[in-house]
Amino acid sequence: VIEPFMTQGGSYSSEMTTKPTRLAIKNEAENGLANDRYSVAMARTGEVDSATDQFFINTADNDFLNNGVRDFGYTVFGHVTDGRDVVDEIARTPVTNNLPNEAVVIRSVRRQ
Repeated sequence: VIEPFMTQGGSYSSEMTTKPTRLAIKNEAENGLANDRYSVAMARTGEVDSATDQFFINTADNDFLNNGVRDFGYTVFGHVTDGRDVVDEIARTPVTNNLPNEAVVIRSVRRQ
């Protein structure tokens, strides 16, 4: 949790242990979707095509993460349309070194 910026997930289990990394996928940041507040994007390293199983929810408009602004960008693949209050609550979670003091578990996601 880095406020006011984003909340990241996917790399830890509910027991707060790291999970095995999956194979990297192609970066599709040129898809025209923006890293606006409540958008969901793939996390990656400095390598363009390095996204694996980590994602983040933007808790602010992060235009600098968009394709072509400073580099290739971060692929937005979804948007929180319902439950934004939950995203805001997660963003207020007490953290130590950007990790929540207690596990935050996303139990379900629905496609609309």
